[in-house]
Amino acid sequence: MSQSALKASTIATTMRFGRSQVCRRAVPVVAVVVVALLAGCAHRDSITVGAIPDDYRTNHPIVIAEKNQKIDLPVGAGDRGMTGSQRDTLSGFLDGYDKSAAPALTIAIPIGSANEIAAAAAGRDFARLAVASGIKRNRIVMTSYQSDSAETSAPVRVAFISVRAQTDKCGRWPDDLGDTSENKHYADFGCSYQNNLAAQMANPADLLGPRKPTTIDAENRGAVIDVYRARGISDEFLGNSEVTY
Repeated sequence: MSQSALKASTIATTMRFGRSQVCRRAVPVVAVVVVALLAGCAHRDSITVGAIPDDYRTNHPIVIAEKNQKIDLPVGAGDRGMTGSQRDTLSGFLDGYDKSAAPALTIAIPIGSANEIAAAAAGRDFARLAVASGIKRNRIVMTSYQSDSAETSAPVRVAFISVRAQTDKCGRWPDDLGDTSENKHYADFGCSYQNNLAAQMANPADLLGPRKPTTIDAENRGAVIDVYRARGISDEFLGNSEVTY
């Protein structure tokens, strides 16, 4: 065999051997990539990576923001000062006033209405009740607003700004409820639940983190530890226990 033919045979053998080695090495790499892709599909979270959010907590989140708390108290043209029902209503409204934050309490009296004089007298009584409820006098602002008609009676508006937990308004129906091809929640799903939960929060800061625990009753703790060390059962437990043997 000539030298040229020997070289050609050697090169061909080397190329076949190299291709077989590359193929054997490439197979495990491709397998690893396929397994990784399948693993990613197995742990897919539709709420996190879905294009359309399908969680009521995402669609209607509870946020903490300032909100104008207001109430309109109707005043009759023949009234002379604050009535008993107005006192009860206003007292309940002022229970939500945060004395530590001490926001400004605005009492708006209508002018140009049929009950202008009665509303002014009632507004002064409302301010006195607010002071008696613990609101500082310098935080009460007496103002007025123009009535729409001189022939009708207008209410006295009492308002203050407070921090509240709240959500967006409910009642959005942008799509047909019968269209369930995507098997997604409808737009208003969970809105009422979130609003009710936000309304029950007496302290909105509880949504941000836990409160500082109160101080420990050292005397009571010592008594409990003494009973435990004596391997006894406290009289309080025995008195409340239903076990009689």
